[in-house]
Amino acid sequence: MNKILILGAGRSATTLIKYLAERSTQLNVQITIADNNPQEVQKKTKDFENVKVLALNANQADERSTLISGHNLIISMLPAFMHVEVAKDCIKHKKNLITPSYISPEMKSLQSEIEQAGLLFLNEMGVDPGIDHMSAMKIIHTLKAQGATIHSFESYCGGLIAPESDDNPWGYKFTWNPRNVVLAGQGGAARFIRNGQYKYVPYHKLFERIETISIPGYGVYDGYANRDSLSYIDAYGLNGIPNILRGTLRKNGFCKAWNIFVQLGCTDNSYFMDNVKNMTWRSYLNSFLDYHPTKSVEEKLCTYLNIDKNSDEFTMLAWLEIFDDKKIGIEHGTPADILQHLLEQKWKLLPEDKDMIVMFHRFKYLLNGNEKQLHSSMIYKGKNQVYTAMSDTVGLPLAIAAKLILQNKIQDKGLLMPLQENIYKPVLSELEEFGIRFNEYEVV
Repeated sequence: MNKILILGAGRSATTLIKYLAERSTQLNVQITIADNNPQEVQKKTKDFENVKVLALNANQADERSTLISGHNLIISMLPAFMHVEVAKDCIKHKKNLITPSYISPEMKSLQSEIEQAGLLFLNEMGVDPGIDHMSAMKIIHTLKAQGATIHSFESYCGGLIAPESDDNPWGYKFTWNPRNVVLAGQGGAARFIRNGQYKYVPYHKLFERIETISIPGYGVYDGYANRDSLSYIDAYGLNGIPNILRGTLRKNGFCKAWNIFVQLGCTDNSYFMDNVKNMTWRSYLNSFLDYHPTKSVEEKLCTYLNIDKNSDEFTMLAWLEIFDDKKIGIEHGTPADILQHLLEQKWKLLPEDKDMIVMFHRFKYLLNGNEKQLHSSMIYKGKNQVYTAMSDTVGLPLAIAAKLILQNKIQDKGLLMPLQENIYKPVLSELEEFGIRFNEYEVV
């Protein structure tokens, strides 16, 4: 019997677990789920056969290593920074590994060891990264086979809230790790190419430099650049391309309001604030503004950032109740910690809410002497608060890849992303059965 180990069982793992558990007899597989909250995982798995749930602190190296040694295939759903330690264990015990996360420099440094061990480490196998790569490569390979020269590629993705559950002026609720949302864009300038020129956008300008993305039938979105678009040029086989940008989508107007927090310093995670236990939301906001003997917090904010009190972004801040003299309710934290605490209360996904994944690719290319433009979009809504769009679009590609590996239909070795046709073709095909499909159309 094959043995799969799933490390971590947070929100994004729910659909992954369901898919594999429902096919466990067919695949002749025993599934072990190791998480630091086994009681919560058991609620998700109580109706499934061939599933065992264990308590695990993934930081306990010996316990983690021993557990990995007893399984055939490892799927790491742990925080991204922990994948490298898992990878080292997998190399030691000669186990294949799948993750939904970006290939980090630390993971990249293990490439020769992975190849020498004859293992497959399939990374970036979720939604973004993951489905974005696969859907883009399908188009790139098709266009190249037709003899096209691609001179522009843009790709955007956002985990958003479905229109029927959109009940706040931000048009946003947390559908995945809130920490990643609050700290989005930090850690280095966004890098891309525009008209043959390398462009670098520092964090403090990131949410000002936005693209307007319109998707027929679903409205207008803000698109801001991801940290690194350049590393995918070679991977996608687009060397010499004069335009490439990968970005994130938010509802139109979100970025302008979010930029207020960035400019104030509310997203800073580099220091701890003092006297937090006595702080109100109003005093938290005021702590980032100049002293003035007569001006209110609202007036100082509007003057400092040159915004109008009747503007949409001011309305969005006021909706968060951040001007209120209400105690924050935690005793310590960085500015980002405190902002996250507020947003987790205000942007909470309610039981009846549905989330939505929006993905958009835009290609410009030359074919038979004619300039052409191709758009490809995918909209996918979640079922409920448990089986969310985020859980489905992260978990299903991972689960399908795991099945294909167990069936020996993926026999590639090395440190890979899902860019090969033998990987993306069957995965995209099966995703369509779940309603995750792309609408491709030429723009005249």
